[in-house]
This record gives sequence, C-alpha cells and structure tokens, in this order.
Amino acid sequence: MAERVRTRFLVVGSGVAGLHTAWRSSGHGDVTVLTKRSLFDSATAYAQGGIAAALGAGDSPELHRKDTLAAGAALCDAAAVQVLVEEGPARVRELMTAGADFDLEPGGKLKLGKEAAHSRRRIVHAHGDQTGAEVARTLIERVRETDSIEVMEKARVLDLIVVNGVCHGVRAAVAGRAIEIIADATVLATGGCGQVYRYTTNPQVATGDGYAIAHRAGAKLADMEFVQFHPTALDTPENPLALISEAVRGEGAVLLNEEKVRFMTRRHKDAELAPRDIVAREIFRERKDGRTVWLDARKLGRSFENRFPGIFALCRARGINPGKDLIPVTPAAHYMMGGIVTDLRGRANLSGLYACGEVSRTGVHGANRLASNSLLEGLVFAERVARDLIDNVKKVSAPRKVKWEVPRFRDRGAAQVAADDVRRVMWDYCGIDRSAKGLRLGLASLAEIETRLPEGATEEANMIETARLIAEAALLRKESRGGHYRSDFPRTKRKWKGRHIEW
Repeated sequence: MAERVRTRFLVVGSGVAGLHTAWRSSGHGDVTVLTKRSLFDSATAYAQGGIAAALGAGDSPELHRKDTLAAGAALCDAAAVQVLVEEGPARVRELMTAGADFDLEPGGKLKLGKEAAHSRRRIVHAHGDQTGAEVARTLIERVRETDSIEVMEKARVLDLIVVNGVCHGVRAAVAGRAIEIIADATVLATGGCGQVYRYTTNPQVATGDGYAIAHRAGAKLADMEFVQFHPTALDTPENPLALISEAVRGEGAVLLNEEKVRFMTRRHKDAELAPRDIVAREIFRERKDGRTVWLDARKLGRSFENRFPGIFALCRARGINPGKDLIPVTPAAHYMMGGIVTDLRGRANLSGLYACGEVSRTGVHGANRLASNSLLEGLVFAERVARDLIDNVKKVSAPRKVKWEVPRFRDRGAAQVAADDVRRVMWDYCGIDRSAKGLRLGLASLAEIETRLPEGATEEANMIETARLIAEAALLRKESRGGHYRSDFPRTKRKWKGRHIEW
C-alpha cells in the first residue's frame, strides 16, 4: 500500500506562484510543497526581464491595463486584467519588504525599464537581468525559514486524487516511493511546457505535467493554442537555450539577416520592438533553410556588461563578446498563455483544486502575454489563492485508500528518444508557423510516438498529452491571433473574437 501523508494545503511546484502561495498561506495551517527536482528548478529563476507594475511617475494601473489588453488581441478577461494591474504594485512592494534587492536610482526610487508594447517605463529589475533569480531567492528564504512548510524535492506527481468531483490531493512518486498526499486544498503551480518544443528557454522540468494531470482528472483547460515564442534565444546546441532579453533590443540592439542587413525595418513600423510574435515569426522565416540571424548589440559597447551582466556572462562563456561580436539568435518556446481555467481566486472547476502561475489560465494574457506580466501574474494570483485558502477552505475528510503503485520505469533510452521526437514534431508542425496539413501530420506523429512509450515513462506521456492539446486547439482555431499563427488562415477573424477553445 502506498504511504499516506496528510497536510492542510498542498502546493505542487516551486516557481514564483508556488513559493508565494506556500509562504502566504503558511500562517493558517501546515503546507506541503512538492517540486520535481529542487526548489531552484523553475522558470522563475531563469527570468531575466523583470516585473511589470505601475510604480513610476506618470504611470497608472489604467495605462498598464490598456497595454495588457492591446497585447492580448481581444481575448483577455478584462476583470482579471484589472486585478493584475491594480494589485501588482502592492505585491512588488511586499517583495521589497521581504528582502528582494531590486535596482534603485541614486535617489532610492525603483529604477524602471521599458520593454516592447509598454507605453511607460514600468519594468522592475534586479541586478540588471537577474530579476527572476532574485525573486526566487527571496521567496525560497521565506519558505525555508517557515516551520509550517515542508518541502519534498524529487517528487513526481502522477495524478490528482478526485472523488465525486472533489480533489483530495495527489498520488506521487517521492524519490521513487509511492506516496499519497491528502490535502484540504491542492494548488497546481507546475509552470509551463516549453520542453515539448525543440528550441526553448524553459528549464528541463517544464514538460507540461500540470496541464496533462489536470486534463486527465477532468479539470477545464482553455487557450492551449496560444504559445509565446521568444524571438531571441542564443542559438547554441544546448537545452534549455540561454535567453537574450527583449530589453537588449530596448536599449538599441538590432537584428541582422545572413547578409548582415537589418530586416525588421521593412516588416513592422516598430522594427525590432514590434510585438514578440511578429519578431519571432520574421526571424523564423529568415532562419528557414539553415540561414543564421544575428543580434547586433555592438553599439552598446562597454555599457553592455554593466546593463546586462548576466547576459554578458552567458555570451562570454560561449566565446561571444557582445560589445564586439554579433550574437546568433533563434526563436524559442517561452511561455504558455493557456492552461487550467480559474476564477479570480484561482479556483479550478474541481472543488478543492486551485491553479496559479503559468499553468493557469486566469485570462490576463489573452492570446499574447505582455512582456514582464508573467512574474506579476504569479505574485498577484498566488496572493489571491493564499487568501482564499485561508478564508474559505474547510477541513475535508480523506477518501478511502485504493491500492496502487508507481509504474516501473523500464527503458530510459526509449523514453528519451520519444521525448526528442515530440520536441522535433512540435517545432516542425505545431510551432511558430502552422497549417492544417502540418498540424494533422503532427497529431499523427504524436499518436505514433505514444505507441512506443515504454512502461513508466510518465513524464513523456504528459509531454505527449500536452502537445496534443496544443496541436488540436491550433487545428480548431482557423485564424491567426496573438501567439497563434496559421499560414493557411493568416488574418484575424472577427467571428473568433472573444471565443475560447476549451477542453
């Protein structure tokens, strides 16, 4: 029989959303945090950009709201966006009080940066381009010093325990042992799914488990066709790829094609600072047939190292000096706008189940996330989840035990081959430039890969499940909008405005 552990609140995931939820709810009951590897393995720790919040002179939540709605291509939930922009500034100030070392002006005010599609300077940074790492460090410290929070590392969630539409916790393999964690409320904060694509900036743990686990349990998902591809990852043979933040283009770096000629000036009025999906698509087209695209930041010269110390170090470690050399770049899967549908308190459609952070679909991002709204969403909605846990979650009696065991993982090599095949298929057919023909080929390939999955390859099975949700939604949406582009339906259609594909 599996071992059984009882906790008041269960949080699955250790990025900004999971850590913040655990910390803020820990004064009102014991919290168990499950993380697939270690506390530091999350997209949060990789986030270079920053946190967008209306904190500067001449800025307001109203202006931030307008920019977010414009980026979302008529698919945002206006009420969720209002919550995001109004509560955001307070969450950033709380993090500062909790010890986050954000960059300040000489006078002591927050030093605010500008990014594409923002009408004001409103991006809070830490150590130039290390914002996510600083947020993660601050929250991990808070979690570690809280006695009522227990962290289980190397914990793989296999399935939710759902009885009569009520979620009672999870079945998990913790360091290989079969454990049931029974909770009064379960919060999925499992992050994104960039690893289903060949090129991604997401950490290796981001295999889309949360989407697949929730889908199998009967949770409602939506907007899975809307994947954001970051235009400029460093083009190297690594996984994940190192990101070259949008802020580098914000400071004046330009994109050059194989012939070393600027091409974005001919494609969009905002050139290199056009919306991410447009820049990513144009780079993808230039790179077809193996042509290289370069980011030219040479005019920043010596100031590059001061403004972007982390990116400078990433480039130097790979033999590139951004002050003197051109930087080879590729688009890469970066962020999932869709996910588990929640209300404004983070509640999913199954009683006792919550979701926040990238795995959730709160409605704030619509069809395209505005730069630096992701860490903000994680903080704002994790706070709302924590408040709802404290105010409204009653003690629930545990369901009766059912016999189960962790499936034996028999062939790691075959599982690895399957995972690599999923990534290749998704990049080629279900990525930046989609068509009905390609998406159907992709779905057929995914079905074939599934037939050769070895027993116990639970993570790879989740990858296929999530990949299929993306491809099927992309096939159904016969238009182009935000992060979703169909070459056979290249225009945005009025009849699709405000329409969501739900599972």
